[in-house]
Amino acid sequence: MATTDETRGSRLRAWMLEGLSDMGKGKPSRPAEPAADAGHQGQPWYRVMCLTGVDYFSTLGYQPGIAALAAGLLSPVATVVLVIVTLAGALPVYRRVAEESPHGEGSIAMLSRLLSFWKGKLFVLTLLGFAATDFLITITLSAADASTHLVENPHLESALHDKQVLITMILIALLGAVFLKGFLEAIGVAVALVGIYLALNVVVVVTGMWHVLTEGHVVTDWASALTQEHGNVLVMIGVALVVFPKLALGLSGFETGVAVMPHVKGDPGDTEARPAGRIRDTKKLLTTAALIMSVFLITTSFITTVLIPHEEFEPGGDANGRALAYLAHEYLGNTFGTIYDVSTILILWFAGASAMAGLLNLMPRYLPKYGMAPHWARAVRPMVIVFTLVAFLVTWIFDADVDAQGGAYATGVLVLICSAAIAVTIAARKAGQRGWTIGFGVIAAVFLYTTVLNVIERPDGVKIGACFIAGIILVSLLSRLGRAFELRVTHVELDELAERFIQDISRRTPRFIANEPDERDVAEYRDKIEQIRADNDLPTTEDFVFIEVTVTDPSEFEAELTVRGEVLHDRYRVLTVESSSVPNALAALLIHARDMTGACPHVYFEWTEGNPFANFLRFFLFGQGEIAPVTREILREAEPDRDLRPHVHVG
Repeated sequence: MATTDETRGSRLRAWMLEGLSDMGKGKPSRPAEPAADAGHQGQPWYRVMCLTGVDYFSTLGYQPGIAALAAGLLSPVATVVLVIVTLAGALPVYRRVAEESPHGEGSIAMLSRLLSFWKGKLFVLTLLGFAATDFLITITLSAADASTHLVENPHLESALHDKQVLITMILIALLGAVFLKGFLEAIGVAVALVGIYLALNVVVVVTGMWHVLTEGHVVTDWASALTQEHGNVLVMIGVALVVFPKLALGLSGFETGVAVMPHVKGDPGDTEARPAGRIRDTKKLLTTAALIMSVFLITTSFITTVLIPHEEFEPGGDANGRALAYLAHEYLGNTFGTIYDVSTILILWFAGASAMAGLLNLMPRYLPKYGMAPHWARAVRPMVIVFTLVAFLVTWIFDADVDAQGGAYATGVLVLICSAAIAVTIAARKAGQRGWTIGFGVIAAVFLYTTVLNVIERPDGVKIGACFIAGIILVSLLSRLGRAFELRVTHVELDELAERFIQDISRRTPRFIANEPDERDVAEYRDKIEQIRADNDLPTTEDFVFIEVTVTDPSEFEAELTVRGEVLHDRYRVLTVESSSVPNALAALLIHARDMTGACPHVYFEWTEGNPFANFLRFFLFGQGEIAPVTREILREAEPDRDLRPHVHVG
């Protein structure tokens, strides 16, 4: 019975961790090289556009209602401002992001390359917090709006009117189940959903416009009310400029558009280093999606504003969170309205799939690499469970309310667009492109203004974002602390002289001395050898090879190790290494030397002076500190067999 339970447990573990990389566990290994030619992979850009479209276009399910609540009668004018910002601001920014980061990493990767050490890591973690806000709220908000369309359908309202939270959680659970089973980017499904959904919206928009034209008084009534409320056109434009940040959800598709870049089929001559065809076609994708969405945003905001009484947009009203569905039922009948509801529910649900794919693409790309997530975070299924549970919590906190989640969603979207605008401004400046630098700088200023105004108007958004940031940073630091003694060198490369030193010394007992380089004169190496011999009672016949590690960026967690050999003062053999951590570099080199020669090496240290706790903090933050015991602990973790473990001596 126990054997059966163990077998089931091992099968479950293997299933959960399927596809998990072994990087960072056991002996150092080289990661797989990227494919040289990616031109034959992927799908045509217009099909991939539908994949990002399930996120971008699905906002039509709730955007007109949110715009009406935020701007009232000015909703169409504020939407025009939003479209101008989209086409003249967000679109040029993300076309440049696609150029600078063609593998789906987005603006976070661009900014992470500009900053190093711990300040860079903390900055990236902060942006990841806002990205998590964006994508997770996409999942919960889309599921909540899908459940709104379901419970407010006239055929189902009486049976489901008080079960919206439960239905939302079921939709999120189904989404998680799809990914647990093994989600492949179902572009064909996305094409079908987007095609049907946009076609149904065309019918609703055309019908709405027909009623506007045939019932001419609705436009004059709207124009009169607008003039009475705001006075003149200049005041309207001024108010619209102030109000439009509340409509920022209409910008939500750009980050996803860049995230799906790896799925775009490029030219046969594309390489991973320079996928020119993929970049060109991704720009087409972004431009086409933005133009389609701009037309729909303007037309839908207009017809919903003039045809739907304002009180219906309020919480509890029939058009709250489902303005276009309201028009579909009102003017095209409940049968067409139900078809529209089903289409909206499906695309909103699949928008959550797009967001989940974005999370699974983004988080494992950074957190495990920084040592700020458990090793299993590289696997898809455990992360799906984590994200699904967090989505349950967010849904419960917000009571599956679409309007209540709008602030947090808009904040996440705007912060990411701001980071993209700043990143491309810096990139243009570095490239010496003065015109683009000024242009992108102006766009960045506009988005900064929009973000600040949104935070002031809806502080709940930045509060939720701050909770995600605090959670990510806390869990990341705890994870890094827990993985402090993990062997995290991915590959060891020896030059010819270093390999010769190790092969030569392995013919006897291989003995290495860990040395912190100082003057590097004759006296330093001579005195060090004499001290090691005296401390460890070694005969003068024993010879040594020195290992000197220079710390580069201590905030890096995983890295390759390049070892160079040199002969100093015509007699002392020295291996020089650059690494983020002295103990990890020493442990990795010793294990590599053992595996290369079959001889178990010895390494000799001096005790480090100072408080042990302070020395551990120095190791944790700066890669130095209590070198000898930490090296021994890393070796113990990496090699459980004592007979095979390199020997550590301290004197």
